[in-house]
Amino acid sequence: MSNVVYAGLTPDRVLDALDCVGLRGDGRLIQLNSYENRVFQAYLESGDVVVLKFYRPGRWSDAQIIEEHAFAVELAAEEVPVVAPLSLEPPAHVRDRVVVSGPERTLATLHEREGGWRFSVTPRRAGRAPELDRAGVLQRVGRFIGRLHAVGARQPFRHRIGFEIATVGDAAREWLLAHGSIPVDAEARWRDASEAALDAVRRAFGAAGALRSLRLHGDCHPGNLLWTEQGPHFVDLDDACNGPAMQDLWMLLSGDAHTMARQLSELHAGYRAFMQPDPREARLVEPLRTLRMIHHSAWIARRWDDPAFPAAFPWFSDAAYWHEQARQLREQVAAMHAS
Repeated sequence: MSNVVYAGLTPDRVLDALDCVGLRGDGRLIQLNSYENRVFQAYLESGDVVVLKFYRPGRWSDAQIIEEHAFAVELAAEEVPVVAPLSLEPPAHVRDRVVVSGPERTLATLHEREGGWRFSVTPRRAGRAPELDRAGVLQRVGRFIGRLHAVGARQPFRHRIGFEIATVGDAAREWLLAHGSIPVDAEARWRDASEAALDAVRRAFGAAGALRSLRLHGDCHPGNLLWTEQGPHFVDLDDACNGPAMQDLWMLLSGDAHTMARQLSELHAGYRAFMQPDPREARLVEPLRTLRMIHHSAWIARRWDDPAFPAAFPWFSDAAYWHEQARQLREQVAAMHAS
């Protein structure tokens, strides 16, 4: 179903969607990189440039998307550098074709004979990947994430998912095994390695004890963190969730254990200006990495009927990929035991 809907997103229909929320495009569109959604940069007759995001059908409910938007608006109101979606106002003559939802009127649903699309519009804000090895950058990033978490700690998400082993790890593993995603000659090795890895993850979280859960960005890797002369910012909260603070920090670490410990210390030096880090979470870096590995494989498998995925991940169906994943999961078990 999702492929049919996306196939209908021709340039004229994207421009029509803009018109239906009161924004006049000048005809120039650029499709931006996005696996999960379909994203377009549009130039308006006013001279402004905006980004339209059309949401993948069936991934998030309206309530989950609206909650993400509300978090972005809340962050922007506190001057945390996150690009919030625009409030949309359909002209009177198209209100039978488009519905705008949410307290800030940020989610539009455009109804057509062939189906409907849900989309939002944000101002364009450019940036580059942060140079995390430059002096002072990690500390500034830590301050930024600390500010975001200080707002995120005020209340939990009610509708968006929680970052939990059962959903991110166990359910992902079970889906892969149940849907024949793994080549037969690699399945047993990956099944055993993933089971051992998730057992180690559960032990690590159990040893950490009860952890504070707060609203997070959820997918804070360097590619999602943009940098300008003013510092870091996010343009998207598509994976926002409830979870432990370390989920927004560990993907910014790289190298051996000593190097990552130094990097985390630099992040925490900035983070402490707004939030007090929980020292127990330092031992969750490898468990969180392990969960991401399993979840990432399941994410690709679940999207395999989208033509963009076989083209982007041609090696995914090869046994060599799964043997390598099994090897890496075994390494993760050793890393978790050592930490």
